[in-house]
Amino acid sequence: MTGASHGAGHLLRLAAVLGVLLAAAFPLYWMFVTSLTTSASLFAVPPRALPDPSQLGVYAEAFQTIPVARWLRNSLIVAAGTTVLSLALAVFPAYAMSRFRFRGRGAMGLGLFATQMLPEAMLVVPLYAIFADVGLLNSLGGLILANTAFTVPVITWILKGAIDGVPLDIEEAARMDGATRVGIVLSVVLPLVAPSLAATSVIAFFHGWNEYVLAQTLISQEGLRTASVGLASFVGELSTPVHSVMAIGVLYTLPAIAFYLMVQRYVVAGMTAGSVKG
Repeated sequence: MTGASHGAGHLLRLAAVLGVLLAAAFPLYWMFVTSLTTSASLFAVPPRALPDPSQLGVYAEAFQTIPVARWLRNSLIVAAGTTVLSLALAVFPAYAMSRFRFRGRGAMGLGLFATQMLPEAMLVVPLYAIFADVGLLNSLGGLILANTAFTVPVITWILKGAIDGVPLDIEEAARMDGATRVGIVLSVVLPLVAPSLAATSVIAFFHGWNEYVLAQTLISQEGLRTASVGLASFVGELSTPVHSVMAIGVLYTLPAIAFYLMVQRYVVAGMTAGSVKG
């Protein structure tokens, strides 16, 4: 009886997990189906539930007549650059806030929190003026810097919480072996907080990949458009090519999903590492 109850509970948990997975995957599937649906059939009742393979040419058309590859390349450069720079700039402030007691430590932490109180839209005008003065408009590097400014505070706090959980005895042992402070951070602390590094890399990558307001404002050259801006340009006043938008949307979503799948095994552990002090 107990075994039967245990088996039934296992099946229920499995069914619940499958249900959640299907619910999460359904929007992407529906985008794919819509991309392969002709304009005449978009609003048919009942709606088409299966993709039409004869319409696969819409994807070839997206690459031949629309610079989708260039948009995706630009987005990948911005997202990867934002991820690398954010982690590089956040590691040492996070370590300092975790390990050192210094004047202004509380103000520094409060300042990091305060940066998250203002929406990006309120900072667009001053950022545009500053970037125009220093020659960073129409530059993917400038866009990376702007995105990094918004991700570093969040990443710093997450890494600070993770470093809090690293025992000081490990660092003391490394210091007795002659390791420098920088060496301890890079070779001892960072490997121990690798799950949090993976989780924060997802935050930074997705921010750089999905960001629209700054990309639309700071970039005006066609060749430097990111995919988020390019995708939004299809929305017209009189008509919108829905199947083309959905085809590009599928292509736009896949790299982000691929990146998440590469690091997903670390994400849950990384998000919870900062909340449990070991």
